[in-house]
Amino acid sequence: MINHPGALSATQLSLSDLGTQLSDCVFVIVDLETTGGAGIDAGITEIGAVKVRGGEVIGEFTTLVNPGSSIPPFIATLTGITDSMVSGSPSVHTAVSMFLDFAGECVFVAHNAPYDIGFLKGACAKFDITWPSNKVIDTVRIARLALHRDEVRNCKLATLSSFFRTEVQPTRRAFDDARATTDVMHHLFERLGNYGVHTLEDLHAFTSRVSDVQRNKKNLADGLPGKPGVYIFEDPQGRPLYIGTSKNNRNRVRTYFTAAENRRRMSEMIKIAQQVRPIVCSTILEAKIRELRLIVSEQPRYNRRSRAADSVSWLKLTSEPAPRLIVTKQLKDDYAQGARYIGPFTSRAAANSALDTINETISLRTCTTKIAAQPRTDIPGCVRAELGKCVAPCTRDHDREQYLSIVNHASIAMSGNTATVVTHITELMKTLALQERFEEAANWREALGHYVNAVFRTERLRWIATTPEIVAAQNTIDGGWEIHVIRYGRLAAAGVVEPGFDPWPHVAALVASAEFVEPGIEPAPAGVTEEAFDLLRWLESDGVRLVASSSDLYMPINCGGKETLQLLDVRRVVGERLAAVTGHEPTGRPVGPRAPGVTRIAYF
Repeated sequence: MINHPGALSATQLSLSDLGTQLSDCVFVIVDLETTGGAGIDAGITEIGAVKVRGGEVIGEFTTLVNPGSSIPPFIATLTGITDSMVSGSPSVHTAVSMFLDFAGECVFVAHNAPYDIGFLKGACAKFDITWPSNKVIDTVRIARLALHRDEVRNCKLATLSSFFRTEVQPTRRAFDDARATTDVMHHLFERLGNYGVHTLEDLHAFTSRVSDVQRNKKNLADGLPGKPGVYIFEDPQGRPLYIGTSKNNRNRVRTYFTAAENRRRMSEMIKIAQQVRPIVCSTILEAKIRELRLIVSEQPRYNRRSRAADSVSWLKLTSEPAPRLIVTKQLKDDYAQGARYIGPFTSRAAANSALDTINETISLRTCTTKIAAQPRTDIPGCVRAELGKCVAPCTRDHDREQYLSIVNHASIAMSGNTATVVTHITELMKTLALQERFEEAANWREALGHYVNAVFRTERLRWIATTPEIVAAQNTIDGGWEIHVIRYGRLAAAGVVEPGFDPWPHVAALVASAEFVEPGIEPAPAGVTEEAFDLLRWLESDGVRLVASSSDLYMPINCGGKETLQLLDVRRVVGERLAAVTGHEPTGRPVGPRAPGVTRIAYF
């Protein structure tokens, strides 16, 4: 007997419990071609669907769709669908309405259903079409459970079609892909019979199976408070296994014992967990900060995020007699001696990229040699000096004033003014592009992004990290107030004022009882930088009001904010293109000619 994690028990069912046989169900297998982007944009260019019952095709639907916007060239190349082909086709509103009429109350089937169904739902929301309550089946999900890793390398439609040797192979056209998905579905259904899956209800249970371990330990959620806070899964010795946070601890912990939780490491964690310890917090923000601090201090093995929150890199302009740029993990209190820092960087590679942009713009020395205040040698010790790219501060007769001027420019570039570096690197990228050295230009664009983002982050961090006290409040849904006291970038107190009460006495009491906080080393906050950024995001969120601040809150004009947004736009466009290309091709591993389409609805 095969012991499959999703196999159903061999319990004898009565006739009333048999449910709807898969052979009696009417399925509509649907596939879309789109313009890319998000489903809410409803950029559909083609709909293809096959209606089947008992393995027999009883209807087909295919139409090109005019998305109401231009089809990106790379999408047209990928699918073969061009603007001219869809110019006379039905609109998205009309095509989706026609498809829903065709589908009726049948069960929807799609390969990577969240993508296709997401676009259909997006169209319904956009054009005020009622979305039906049809059940949805995802053949990707079935394949991951029914197939083994030694059978197929992934669950892409092309891979499964090749594995099952389907009559129709996917071609990145909606109707062909819908037909290929239909064949794949039938082959998967044959596999499911070995696991006791014969009805629609069996199929739902198979794809959302709750393990015995989850079922046996669901009592760990009993007695937890239904309030915001932190929950800590602990092993039999009381050591933290996993730390999380939620608006409602009881409801969140319960989800770990349902089919919604299918992460492998969480399943392993639940097997070990002996108890769940709650920490009730006044606000969601306080819970988030407590979670972060506990993860950093306790290092629970099943948490991935924030375990290294206190291990970041900084780019430093040193305070040596001949300053240079270095990447360091340690901040020193040497600002008064001329040292400057930007960061933090989550990777050393990003810090080195930012370093390269400054060195490309400003001729600082790049050697690691210690140089005395009064060098004694007459011969420069590096090729950069011989090439005229360094004024050789290591030599006795170098122009000290000239090098100090260079250092001053570097200090400005690391103190909230990105203009010089941005101008130089932008001109360099233009030159490389004109020479058709596009890859080098793209590399400099990414490096510039690391630099301006670091300067922008540093200045955002600086104003919260150097402010002795900030008191801010946010309205609650019921008309009360959430109050937070922040000192030197660290949460010092949190509280809630219930509706109908005067908030000022509560604010005064909260400030008086808030934690005493020593300032950090500029530009770093008193706590970990991730906590300070969480506080910044909250301060900048909708509905937050500044109650009091012990100093002015401001940022330099040219600190890289505009350039950061521009580079984010570039990355967003690139990301959308990649998503459009890969949207129909889920890469998760398992637990021909482009003929123009025409509107066709056929019944047999």
